[in-house]
This record gives sequence, C-alpha cells and structure tokens, in this order.
Amino acid sequence: MIRHVVSWKLAEKDAHVRAEQAAEVARRLNALMGVVPELRAVSAGANVAHPDDNWDVTLVADVDSLDALEAYQVHPAHKEVGAYIKSVVESRVAVDFEL
Repeated sequence: MIRHVVSWKLAEKDAHVRAEQAAEVARRLNALMGVVPELRAVSAGANVAHPDDNWDVTLVADVDSLDALEAYQVHPAHKEVGAYIKSVVESRVAVDFEL
C-alpha cells in the first residue's frame, strides 16, 4: 500500500478568498473517491489553524501500489482537479511512502 500525501500553499493573499479556494480544493479531491478506481482512501482538508505558518490544504490518499499511483495521476477526473489546483497554487510538497 502507498500513502500519497500532498500539501499546497495557495497564491491568493486575501485570507478569506484563500480559505474558500482551499475548501474547494479539498472538496474536489474528496469527490474523487468512487470515481478513480485506484483510490482506496482519500482525505483532504483545508487548514484551520495558524494560516500564516501552515500550508493551506492537504491530501492523504491510499493506493495499492506505485502503478496504481501512476494510474491515479493520469485519470481524467484527477487531471481535471489538478488543473483547478494549478490555477490557485503557489507551491506544492509531496511524499509517497509504503504502509
């Protein structure tokens, strides 16, 4: 099993707009469960504390293998969500590790 963890800092400077965008990113990512067959579990959420220090939104997703992770990455529904994320993101960090 592979755990895929990604966090994003959003580019928006207005805290209210940034919070709305973070919530939308999380909503779209969570909606991939049941749509992308490789996903075994998905949990995405917007940051609720220390907005000046913490990243704005994080995804934790589980897949069976690195091959499944690659299939998830190229799935059309994931690509659609990714396009929205790229339109609002400033920076990204990710870690993929075995469970």
